[in-house]
Amino acid sequence: MKILHTSDLHIGKKLMGRERFSEYRAIFSELCEVCEREKVDLVLIAGDVFDTYTPSAEAEEIFYRGVKDLSESCAVLVISGNHDDYVRLTAASVLAEQQNVYIIGNNLAPINCAKRGKVYPIKSGNGWVVFEGNGEKVYINALPYPNEARFKEGRSDETFEEKMTRWIACGEEGKTEKIPSVFLSHIFVAGGKVSDSEREIDLGGARVVPLSLLPNCDYCALGHLHRRQKLASNVYYSGAPMQFSFDECGAVKSVNVFDLTPNGVENLKQIELSSARKLIRLQANGVEEGASLLAANEGCFVELTLNLSAPMTPQESSTLHEHENLVSLRAEVQSVENTFEMVSNKNKSSSQLFSDYYKLRYGADVPQELLALFLSLTEEE
Repeated sequence: MKILHTSDLHIGKKLMGRERFSEYRAIFSELCEVCEREKVDLVLIAGDVFDTYTPSAEAEEIFYRGVKDLSESCAVLVISGNHDDYVRLTAASVLAEQQNVYIIGNNLAPINCAKRGKVYPIKSGNGWVVFEGNGEKVYINALPYPNEARFKEGRSDETFEEKMTRWIACGEEGKTEKIPSVFLSHIFVAGGKVSDSEREIDLGGARVVPLSLLPNCDYCALGHLHRRQKLASNVYYSGAPMQFSFDECGAVKSVNVFDLTPNGVENLKQIELSSARKLIRLQANGVEEGASLLAANEGCFVELTLNLSAPMTPQESSTLHEHENLVSLRAEVQSVENTFEMVSNKNKSSSQLFSDYYKLRYGADVPQELLALFLSLTEEE
């Protein structure tokens, strides 16, 4: 059975206040193209469908239309992540199942099994499901983002590792025959690398899952970390399908596609995604050079650092912000080291003090318009 693994869509996530809905739509279109081209049978989405518990109507429309389009060529299985309200996410399950789209939240409710496509669920229990198609079967142990509150468990003396062992074992209960298997979860496994765009992630170690706790399976399809990475021979984070923060500049975004056979995983490949705009960092010496770089990279979102000998004027700042792709602007003003005599500042006016400071800091006379602005703030005429 051919499987596509992706995760961490974070539909509705903004880039420094900027909406990216058109990119999310483009990503789903690209995923549909990949599924048709690669003849994918089953898509696994490993959590964090939305960026917040209360996604906008437009974000929800993008998701449901996107998985509906995917389901025209293959079955789709989704689990909830830490950014998802699993109750809200699973509210449309009854309708979604009619389209061969299945959503498992933290209630771990069995999904409705019926033949709705070439690949479809034939058995399901609390946190597990068996898909069948073309004479092949695959067992999925599905564990949404795990914590006590989401599973409605009270306080106990169990450690987090003991809880994880129990939760994972629950998803193994339906494995009564020897068939290829996948562990699908939204967790932070020890050794994973994070990026700036992950929020509220368990970095202190209390909720890090050791590799040794993962179940015996052919492929671990994980979500939660936005960088694609391989932690063991069969343990993969597919990574998010787009760059969410500028520390991901240069990071390739992709999905994992592989054949799951009685012999295990075969023909695994990472297929690069290119529909979302790339994030890049640029550096320029001066406003004019910065504007030229922005124009030359108009298809990317840019964090621009300017090396200046004096602060920008409001007009220069406006010139740069006319470029739609400028997301973040940083100005580094280089000071000039001067030798000077120690002199008394007694009886100097505010304008003299400001002028002396400016010349010491920047090695030039203060511009008259800047001095006038300073004086207007100090009410000195």
